[in-house]
Amino acid sequence: MIKPCLAVIQIGDDPASNTYIKAKAKACDEIGIYFKHIKFTEETKEIEVINKIIELNNDEYVHGILLQLPLPDGFNADKLINYIARNKDVDGLTDINLGKLYNNKPCLISCTPQGIMKLLEHENIDLEGKNVTIVGRSNLVGKPLIGLMLNKNATVTVCHSKTENLSKHTKNADILVVAVGKKEFIKENMVKEDAVVIDVGINKEDNKLYGDVDFNKVKTKAKKITPVPGGVGPMTVAMLMTNVINAYQKQQKKSV
Repeated sequence: MIKPCLAVIQIGDDPASNTYIKAKAKACDEIGIYFKHIKFTEETKEIEVINKIIELNNDEYVHGILLQLPLPDGFNADKLINYIARNKDVDGLTDINLGKLYNNKPCLISCTPQGIMKLLEHENIDLEGKNVTIVGRSNLVGKPLIGLMLNKNATVTVCHSKTENLSKHTKNADILVVAVGKKEFIKENMVKEDAVVIDVGINKEDNKLYGDVDFNKVKTKAKKITPVPGGVGPMTVAMLMTNVINAYQKQQKKSV
């Protein structure tokens, strides 16, 4: 019997990426997924990476392909991601999967947004009609999360670096999701009483991890809040494993 397999492509030697890849390898090992780590140097030509992706697309023993972000300067992440076959795109970042997500059609969904939705579901937080404010509009978190929230009939506000009077929007949120990569960016006075706060940020300072939310102050005001570390991060890895298994099962059915 063919074993589920995840291939992770890394370009360069970013320390944070090394940490994330180790966590993915550990999770794969724990649940019986074969982990394939393909590492390129920063001097690698983009065409070499493309050829490797095409090779993995055609390899029946590989069921999930992930391009570890961020990429070094000189590499076009969007271009490379869209070479990944949509049925092996376990990060849910190809244009096809993102388009399907926005049209509420079955697809592989980006892991962090999917993890956030699972957390809310586990806590029985009803999203219908709720004011959801997302701070950050990255392709990895903010944009897919917009689609997922809209599909649950939430009223969604998206804030970013050009947003004026940010606290006006954050204070209106029943559910506040923050993914900007700035240590303790969201303060207590920017959060509504009894709001649900999801902190996606991971910021390292003096060998300590901090979120995008001032956790110790905001937790006294929020109804529920995710910690950093230990909140959204483990959910992201769990959803990646889920995506690999789902991709594997669908590919096995097609091959029978």
